[in-house]
Amino acid sequence: MKTFFISLLGTLVGLSLFLVGLVVVLFALIGGFAASARSGKGAEIESGSYLVFNLNANITDAPPAVTESALLSRLAGDRGPSVLQLRSVTRALRAAAKDERVKGVLLTGSLAPDGYGTGFAALKEVRAALHEFKSAKKPIVAYLNDATTRDFYLAAGADDLVLDPYGMVFMPGLASEPTFYAGALEKFGIGVQVSRVGRYKSAVEPFTRTDLSPESREQLQVLLGDLWGELLGDIAADRGLAAADIQALADKEGFIRAETAVAAKLVSRQAYRDEVVAELKKITGPDKTQKTFRQVSLADYLAELPDAPTEEKLTKLPRVAIVYAEGTIVDGEGGDGEVGGERFARELRRLRQDSNVKAILLRVNSPGGSVTGSEHIQRELRLAREVKPVIVSMGSYAASGGYWISAYGKRIYAEPASITGSIGVFSVFFDVKKLANNLGLTWDSVKTGAHADLETISRPKTPEELALFQKTVDWIYGEFINKVAEGRKLEPDKVREMAEGRVWSGSAALKLGLVDEIGGLDAALAYATKQAGLPADSPVEEFPRTRELADVLVEMLDDSGHPSGKAPGVVTRLTDELKNQGRILEQFNDRLGIYARLPYNIIAR
Repeated sequence: MKTFFISLLGTLVGLSLFLVGLVVVLFALIGGFAASARSGKGAEIESGSYLVFNLNANITDAPPAVTESALLSRLAGDRGPSVLQLRSVTRALRAAAKDERVKGVLLTGSLAPDGYGTGFAALKEVRAALHEFKSAKKPIVAYLNDATTRDFYLAAGADDLVLDPYGMVFMPGLASEPTFYAGALEKFGIGVQVSRVGRYKSAVEPFTRTDLSPESREQLQVLLGDLWGELLGDIAADRGLAAADIQALADKEGFIRAETAVAAKLVSRQAYRDEVVAELKKITGPDKTQKTFRQVSLADYLAELPDAPTEEKLTKLPRVAIVYAEGTIVDGEGGDGEVGGERFARELRRLRQDSNVKAILLRVNSPGGSVTGSEHIQRELRLAREVKPVIVSMGSYAASGGYWISAYGKRIYAEPASITGSIGVFSVFFDVKKLANNLGLTWDSVKTGAHADLETISRPKTPEELALFQKTVDWIYGEFINKVAEGRKLEPDKVREMAEGRVWSGSAALKLGLVDEIGGLDAALAYATKQAGLPADSPVEEFPRTRELADVLVEMLDDSGHPSGKAPGVVTRLTDELKNQGRILEQFNDRLGIYARLPYNIIAR
């Protein structure tokens, strides 16, 4: 036995030393890679090269959460999609349009939307940058295999749009398919009670219904019609076709095979990848390996562009600050992919008090969430606009709480496909009385006030308690209406007419006065820079900032991706969906239990 314990102790010590050594090696690798990245540039760009834009990425508004994400992915064994920042993509395309070394652009791969990234509003901005590249008399080649609606929307303006002979265009239309929990909650004995204001405020319906209400179905049909009409119009203009003809083709085929797509002039031609590569090799000449055409990846090209000022130097320069409110708004600090009310309010306060920050540009890509978190952010924006311009740029989502934080912008920009409005509030309460009783669990209580156990989940709320919550919900809805009226300089009665929790497209919101101008992040930044009295090429500060790899080394060891790079199967997709739904439930953390949140997700195959 003594020998066993000695052996066990030796094994544990050895394992500990191995782990310590592994961490040291990882830090050394990371440090070496980072130092190399700081001191060197990307790959050498041969004259006549094509810029290769691999679409296998999630395009987010905010910068990536972690530096050197490529190294992180390699160390973690992840061959999955990368994360690209919208401004980086458009910056690279516009720089390449003026770069004599870059002869053209090749689009390839398939977009990988995740969270609130790669929405149609963001893709509209990438399309604009591609059109500028095309205006420079440089060709765009797109090679697609199984193209989704997003892929095709982005690539539609290509001079040569090539589809693999065995590829397809999956462009059947837009859909939204909310998950309804009411039946399952009832089966498990979990009670649900709600308070809400707004006929169209349907975020609570998944907990109380088994299908869409007539009001919810009405607004969703109009919204999807607006978005789909915008996409069809843009694609039709790019391909020289009638939108009605594309609609008829989509309705007839659903997924459009290469031969049919060519015949309908939806794509230029069909060809295999090796044929396209051989053609590009003739156009550019072979690269140094003699195996392929002269090319530079988007990531390597970005590394060639001039570096932004260091953070230390940036804080001393007159500048515009962009604050990316991307993700669900939550009370407190919030994590990656969330807009923490306290964290963002603290940052806005710092920017307000920094005399070198001449204007604040709030980029919103959020369906809303916590009312408390939204108000903390809005309060700081109201204070900031008293001393400097505060401009708002709406991304793919700026609805409910996302509109709450936008309402006081000096000027609000939106894309036609932005989803906004949803001016309404609700609260939702769960109880486990029936479930617990079925398990033989009961509760009893002693209290010193009539409402001392108001927050309990052991029983349903009484009518008197629900009346208290409804009173608060009504008050907050009134506050929401008044804030929008004040921020947008509208009559409260007019705001009430367009409110009721109804969701609007960006183009509809412009007609209603909820936004001021159709335009993307670049247009909003140009306006903010002009309002700040700064030169057009002034530096820009961004928040949230990208974190260093060393800060998230432990997270790297938790590989929850799909290392194989293969598409997930049915079980994985179901598990991921349940995890996503569980994450949504965790985000209901407002201290008042009251929310201004968008209920929908848009599915585009």
